[in-house]
Amino acid sequence: MARRHMVVSYDVCDDRRRARLARFLRGYADRVQKSVFEGEVPERRVQALRDGVCEYIDQAEDSVRFYTLCDRCQAATEIAGTGVYIEGEGDDVVI
Repeated sequence: MARRHMVVSYDVCDDRRRARLARFLRGYADRVQKSVFEGEVPERRVQALRDGVCEYIDQAEDSVRFYTLCDRCQAATEIAGTGVYIEGEGDDVVI
């Protein structure tokens, strides 16, 4: 099954809308920062993710960004501090 490595970041003004959006996004990806989710999204669910986000935000006040990372970009991602790397399904991690 085809998957996309996606990063979704948001700036939502209203606390209630923000909390509802975060609960919705948990069904698609992992929270990596307070307003950023990242994970492998099945291709067949990408449009549902976008449509769902639009139902939770106020188009006139809020902002949501969807980024799709290619394998090369994903491998080049660097984290400083307490962040964690999100691994794709089937990826082996050697420590």
